[in-house]
Amino acid sequence: MFDQQQLPERPPRAGNGPTALDGLLVIDFTRVVAGPACTQMLGDFGAEIIKIENPDGGDDTRAYEHAEIGGESAAFLSLNRNKRGIALDLAVPAAREVARELIRKADVVVENFSGGVMKKFGLDYESVAPINPLLIYCSISAYGRTGPFASRPGFDPITQAESGFMSLNGFPDGPPVRTGPPIVDMATGMAAGNAILLALLARQKLGRGQHVEVALFDIAMAMTGFYGMAYLINGQNPGRFGNSPSGSPTVGVYEASDGPLYMACANDRLYRRLVVEVLDRPDLITDPRFATRKARSENKERLRAAIAEVFATDRLENWMMKMKQANIPVGYLRTVEEGFNAPEARERQRLNRIPHPTAGWVPNIESPLSMNLTPAIEPVAAPLLGEHTRDVLRETLGYDEQRLAELAENGVFGSGRRSG
Repeated sequence: MFDQQQLPERPPRAGNGPTALDGLLVIDFTRVVAGPACTQMLGDFGAEIIKIENPDGGDDTRAYEHAEIGGESAAFLSLNRNKRGIALDLAVPAAREVARELIRKADVVVENFSGGVMKKFGLDYESVAPINPLLIYCSISAYGRTGPFASRPGFDPITQAESGFMSLNGFPDGPPVRTGPPIVDMATGMAAGNAILLALLARQKLGRGQHVEVALFDIAMAMTGFYGMAYLINGQNPGRFGNSPSGSPTVGVYEASDGPLYMACANDRLYRRLVVEVLDRPDLITDPRFATRKARSENKERLRAAIAEVFATDRLENWMMKMKQANIPVGYLRTVEEGFNAPEARERQRLNRIPHPTAGWVPNIESPLSMNLTPAIEPVAAPLLGEHTRDVLRETLGYDEQRLAELAENGVFGSGRRSG
């Protein structure tokens, strides 16, 4: 069990210099995973993210069931750090006008509604570009914003299935398996962040904004990588190979006498080191069945059985020591609990805790991006629903108390709801 009380407080940001995205204003209409992952990355490095949510429940991930603390779900907390949250009911005309005023001041808009929703609200790129020609407007969807599939709803596992990506995951004698974490969503979020940054660079050169799009299906297809490319070259449909790419006998999971390890011994030089220096089986080189890469591939089941038999004779720590001494790529096969308690996580300062208005504090997983001159900002926990509505409208749009009261009366912040 992970001891939450032992999480260190997040150390202060190194240096007092600028952030990479100082002064960048992002209006965030996203929810669930891909869009929030994108805007969180921008927020981590100094962009001001104003997250707009429906007052009736907000982002769907607020209600996800994995775990909760302080009334907020693990999913929402993991994807919405460093954002200011406001609640607007876009079904109310006055709320749409508030959104347009925010967009008028923005550098970037990010949205991942179903096709046609932003157009229905008059907030699509074509509608708002005239009031802000420098705007970078990023749309994230399952199948793109144009063409016959634009209106299809889609989610990470659907695009994993339809693109062929899922067919590569799992074991040869079993069904295709989706990845546990929503890898297509997360990769789409990273790609959207890259597209936005590219568009900002282009704006510096060209003096104008643009509409950029990222689709989950496109990302899933791209992530088939060299397996997809091999199919295009040789016409052979690639199959599943479990933990051993292409059925390699020297890549994958092996069992020591007291636990598993994952080995990636993928070339001749490493193979020779493995069988001579670690396994003490030089016959696995001299035997013609295993002397060359091609021969090993043709006899992979026999070779794998021979290697497994040796690993089973000794304890995990002894094998890890021998393989590290021989510089063989190897790792512990850890659970999430073991990984989060591992020395690598501790030494790389991946985990800490940060303040939260209802929980007191919440766990935090550090941004994986490191910049020595413009490091990530000191993280602020994901906002409560509508937490910053009034502050944002006062500070960003200059609204006074009378204007805020009128908007509240008109249901802009939700019926019967008092936003913070």
